[in-house]
Amino acid sequence: MKNFADSIVNFLKEEDGPTAVEYAVMLALIVVVCLAAVGTIGTNAKAKFEEVGTAIAN
Repeated sequence: MKNFADSIVNFLKEEDGPTAVEYAVMLALIVVVCLAAVGTIGTNAKAKFEEVGTAIAN
């Protein structure tokens, strides 16, 4: 257990830890933007398909 605790302390002391957190935050922001874009495109596509479907039916 002490070895595990020592490895955690060493990880927190290293400079790579904050960099990994920054990359994780950037990745999370990219995912949020992608999800928002896909949602918007999906909504617009659905409206266009309904419009075309209504035009064909009439």
